[in-house]
Amino acid sequence: MNVKPDFSKGVNRAETSPAFLSVWGMQSYYGESYIVQDISFDVHEGEILALLGRNGAGKTTTLRSIARMDKPQVLHGEIWLDHQPLHKMESHEASAAGIGLVPEDRCIIPGLTVEENLQLAQIAPPVGWSIDRLFDLFPRLKERRRQEGVTLSGGEQQMLAVARALARDIKVLLLDEPYEGLAPVIVDEIEKTLRVIKEKGITTILVEQNAVRALELADRAIILDTGGIVFDGTAAEVLENEELRSEYLAI
Repeated sequence: MNVKPDFSKGVNRAETSPAFLSVWGMQSYYGESYIVQDISFDVHEGEILALLGRNGAGKTTTLRSIARMDKPQVLHGEIWLDHQPLHKMESHEASAAGIGLVPEDRCIIPGLTVEENLQLAQIAPPVGWSIDRLFDLFPRLKERRRQEGVTLSGGEQQMLAVARALARDIKVLLLDEPYEGLAPVIVDEIEKTLRVIKEKGITTILVEQNAVRALELADRAIILDTGGIVFDGTAAEVLENEELRSEYLAI
């Protein structure tokens, strides 16, 4: 578990942590309902972090708070990305700073082809991977480049959602339930893609109910329970700790 330093004397939090992404004392809520309560953690550059926990533990809220979506709101705390204060930004500013969120519902835009969905992501700077490079990474999307995005299979839509995030110049990829409803063979393809993304130095936070698959991919893991962190360590430690997995992940 990370221990928060004393910032009462005006120390710059961005300068005290060697981490690429740092969350300090974050509290988030919907309306008057607190979902995440005073959580702190670090993510290092190029790392894959599995963010795990039962339904309602606060995983999606944590991702949306980092991405500075309109809801949930961050009530207290700070979020730093590469010395940039995300907690002071709107969602479009966080995107420009390097945050790429792939939500659970994927949000493919109706009426646009696969290629048009990717082109739309690149209208405003900073532009990331070229569309040709994305098609090299996702050959299925290249085959369907002129097909309307919402008519793709679930797995292909997930590929498009990830590709659309990479079409921006992102530093951190936030994935919310990327394996949900997908056949194992498609999950294998998504995992292969995430390994390539890691090789390119992009940091990834992965929220996934299929905890074993997520842990086998991740470097580190954080487990949330009722809005708080109950474990912060290596993914291997979770895989080896049957009691921990049974109590908090039901596996």
